[in-house]
Amino acid sequence: QVQLLESGGGLVQAGGSLRLSCAASGRSTSRYVMGWFRQAPGKEREFVAAIRGSGSSTYYTDSVKGRFTISKDNAENTVHLQMNALKPEDTAVYYCALRTSFVIVTVAPGYNYWGQGTQVTVSS
Repeated sequence: QVQLLESGGGLVQAGGSLRLSCAASGRSTSRYVMGWFRQAPGKEREFVAAIRGSGSSTYYTDSVKGRFTISKDNAENTVHLQMNALKPEDTAVYYCALRTSFVIVTVAPGYNYWGQGTQVTVSS
């Protein structure tokens, strides 16, 4: 059974930075896609970023390009999301997800395992 545990959320002022981490246990993620999604109150869960198992390919939603960076540490079975230049509209619960495939997709049903989420709040 795969377990994903997010950490690193919190409260930050607009323009600030946060680094989210997601530690996976129960299965090596070196061959699989890891992704980050977010869900704001009253809104659907939306794709943020994803990275292939090897770390060779990444994909971002347009609203975070140039501000967020996803990275992967296969030795630690961990994926990170560095978030810079944060905006109030980035406020949401951020979820880590694992897709048991090497093909990146941007829809939530394409992912097989999910973490519990970590709250990110950006004040104006």
